[in-house]
Amino acid sequence: MQSIIGTFSNNPGPGTNVKSAPSLIHAGKTYEYVDNGEPMRGGMKDVYFGPDKSYVVAFYRDKQDYNSRERLKKLVTQYYDSFFNREGGDYYKELYCWPTDMVEVDGKVGLVVPAYNKNFFFKKGYATSEGIKGKEKQGLWFASAKFRNKQFALRLDESELGNWLSYFQIGVRIARGVKRMHAAGLAHSDLSYKNVLIDPVSKSATIIDIDGLVVPGLYPPDVIGTADFIAPEVLATKHLNLRDPNRKHANRTTDLHALAVMIYMYLLYRHPLKGGKINSLDTEEDDLLSMGEKALFIEHPTDTSNRPKLDQVSKWALPWADVTKLPYTLTGPYLKTLFDQAFVTGLHNPNLRPNADTWEQALLKTTDLMQPCSNAHCNQKWFVFDNSASPKCPFCGTPVKGTVPVLDLYFEFKPTVWKPENHRLMVYHNQYLFQWHVNRNVVRNEKLTAEQKIPVGYFTFFQNKWVFVNQKLTSLKDLTEDKEIPVNTMVDITDGKKLLLSKEEGGRVVVITIANK
Repeated sequence: MQSIIGTFSNNPGPGTNVKSAPSLIHAGKTYEYVDNGEPMRGGMKDVYFGPDKSYVVAFYRDKQDYNSRERLKKLVTQYYDSFFNREGGDYYKELYCWPTDMVEVDGKVGLVVPAYNKNFFFKKGYATSEGIKGKEKQGLWFASAKFRNKQFALRLDESELGNWLSYFQIGVRIARGVKRMHAAGLAHSDLSYKNVLIDPVSKSATIIDIDGLVVPGLYPPDVIGTADFIAPEVLATKHLNLRDPNRKHANRTTDLHALAVMIYMYLLYRHPLKGGKINSLDTEEDDLLSMGEKALFIEHPTDTSNRPKLDQVSKWALPWADVTKLPYTLTGPYLKTLFDQAFVTGLHNPNLRPNADTWEQALLKTTDLMQPCSNAHCNQKWFVFDNSASPKCPFCGTPVKGTVPVLDLYFEFKPTVWKPENHRLMVYHNQYLFQWHVNRNVVRNEKLTAEQKIPVGYFTFFQNKWVFVNQKLTSLKDLTEDKEIPVNTMVDITDGKKLLLSKEEGGRVVVITIANK
């Protein structure tokens, strides 16, 4: 429903008919809405703006039965309170476009939903025309190679695209949104790039179509999902009767398939299952099999039968359709492992799919492996450093210039015994260090305080050498030189050096390697 909020732009003018809708939840409360006789029509609802356009009122065209009413009532009361009226609630208000109230007019039930933040609307049209200017930024615009191909007439304006790092940060926000829903026992049921608005410029995302949320075992899904994101087990059993116990419906694990597909598409601009293999000569049946029962990862490590055939793909899809030139491994080791779990071991075994928290942490750890590309004209601007013999940006081929310090993080397993955390930080000029690097008890998630988000120091290339400038660490120690590094002083970053970042419980040691020497 919410996906049409942004396109409804009738301005209240002469003859405007402002009507009122009484709340079904709060006695005596009403909402005004503008009815010019031509509402925007969604799949199931008619949508009207409030007079100041800060909210919409969306009425279901069909009569809602008792169960539907109860589900909607819970969404705007019990679940709304548990998500937003507690610590951290403000973070989630930006992450979801959540209905705030329920109304009824002439027997028709409606929902009151906040309008989108203005950054979720395109400020510019296509690079060649006004086109989509003013329309909402559905994720589908950013998940396809053609809309960023400089030869494609309907490509997006470069100012709207952000850079590669932007999509990691967007992925983190979406994963957090899914994680919170699942923690509450809810499933989205139709998680897709149509129901997630993203803005690569502000690196933000908002999950919409909340009124379709599923409470497993209590409220079944209304829809099967959006093509490209429906889990294989749902497609493989959709021919069965709706009440057949063997039929698979949208739930937490189908959300996890959709989440994995979305992250893959935002980072690689291609679909993980749409390759060159033909499973049936009947187009409709082939699509059903290829995305369902016979689904196969296009980059499967041992079965290469579904690799995209480059002589059959659109020229606008290149170079991203070329999985040899731009393989999924360029997303780094943490995400490579999760893509294998999602699209190899978990593709037809839903319980083996990575959960949303695992995706969040892998995306965050991967941002610590990123390097800025030195080529000012590189489209992606950032890449994951692979520590090969001659490292270069995989997108534009520009070699890495100069040395790159690599910090491996260690934690105290037991007194005097330190173990590696499988977490490393690649250093670049003027990069910050944060508390979540310093102490393993500070977890980088949506619960970070404002104080915890302040950098504690930074790395810089100064007088032809790498140094770390200590801004806030009160117990930083150079273990190699056996000396304290006071606040507002700096320490040389050299090959083999060990630094104790903090003496507090949870404080880490880093071991430094200088790469690309």
